[in-house]
Amino acid sequence: MYSFSPKLKSTSIILLVVGLVLFGIGFFMNKGLSTEKIEQMMEAVHASGHNAPTHSSEMVGPQDHAAHLEHAELQVHNQPLASLHFVAVFFFGVSCAVLFFYCIQHAAHAGWPIIITRVMEAIASYIPYGGAILVIMMILNITHNGHLFHWMDPELTNPESAHFDVILFEKKRFLNIPFYAIRTIIYVVGASFFAWKLKAQSKKVDETKSKVEYQMLYRWAVGYIAFFGFASAAWAWDWLMSIDPHWYSTMYIWYSMVSCLSSGIAVIILLSVYLKKNGFLPQFNDNHLHDLGVFLFATSMLWTYTWFAQFMLYWYANVPEEVNYFFGRFQHYGTTFLPMLIVNFLLPLLVLVSSSIKRNYKVVTVMAVVVILGHILDYFNMVMPGTVGPYWNTPEVFLLILGALLFVVGLFMFTVLSALSKLKLIPTGNPYLHESEIYEYPF
Repeated sequence: MYSFSPKLKSTSIILLVVGLVLFGIGFFMNKGLSTEKIEQMMEAVHASGHNAPTHSSEMVGPQDHAAHLEHAELQVHNQPLASLHFVAVFFFGVSCAVLFFYCIQHAAHAGWPIIITRVMEAIASYIPYGGAILVIMMILNITHNGHLFHWMDPELTNPESAHFDVILFEKKRFLNIPFYAIRTIIYVVGASFFAWKLKAQSKKVDETKSKVEYQMLYRWAVGYIAFFGFASAAWAWDWLMSIDPHWYSTMYIWYSMVSCLSSGIAVIILLSVYLKKNGFLPQFNDNHLHDLGVFLFATSMLWTYTWFAQFMLYWYANVPEEVNYFFGRFQHYGTTFLPMLIVNFLLPLLVLVSSSIKRNYKVVTVMAVVVILGHILDYFNMVMPGTVGPYWNTPEVFLLILGALLFVVGLFMFTVLSALSKLKLIPTGNPYLHESEIYEYPF
């Protein structure tokens, strides 16, 4: 039985508090920016010669100085909500992807990962808490207290308005506030229900050791796979791609999902190794670590494929509304956009390609941390250009992002480790437990 140490509990609470304080400081710094200061920031961006728009709304409607200033003000004041948004979506996606990975193993009747079943269940325990943050942010946006989603402005779908946008008018059957709110609640409530149900059914299997109950666990796992397949695609549209509603990509849903899946496997590695090194999970061995390393390597390569395929197809087509998504990032996010390929692709490729390396606890643990940080940067690049634009390289944005990251990481640590302390680490009722205990990679 795992015991949540007072030291780790204090660390997670300190992260929560420090994160809130830093975010609060950044928030008040942001709110203190005057129109004159924002106008100076805008003029500095224009004077630099980098004028590529980072959002399609910059190319629609009036193009005079007043319109540009209004847009700059919206982007600057988006900084707090955008900073929290990309972190919140990322960690919610990670916990949902871990539950997806867990269900795939059950659906495949895989024997090797049974030892880490409780690790995955504990990580999935974050889903309702992460979902609650997203529901609160959804309420802020639909009540127009936040402006991350350009399409929520009713003037854009009013044919009599000077700001009328025909593309958004054609998409309003899907992109409308009531339907968006309903979908968000479905994602959060649905994922939370499956996390609770799968944990409860897994516990019942332990208690009864019944093959009938195990069959029910299998069925619920298949149900979540189907739910996740549709929901992860739809929340990528809603929470990420609709930030710039003119632009779309058929690769985007896989790209954003695999980013979370790779990070989720990295989190499983970190927690499993932590339990192993502290004597709570001695059954976890080099063979289990090797297979997790294989999945970490494979998902990193899959992420690279989806990123490159998306980029190549839009570069080749050279359609302005599509290429603009990348061109704006090249101009204003050059220090974060392409360099993330080093941590998300090049390092996993060079380090994890060797089978023997995947058995090295230190190396695989370090690579897990690198992959998580790399995909946090990936989500930063998904959200910030379309919401904050070129106004991201400022002290208040640094404080906001650091604060949001520390707060969510602290909450994630506290909920996951608290849940783990209430679970029996070894699923003794699972019929594949013995296979997992004696598992040995054949090569």
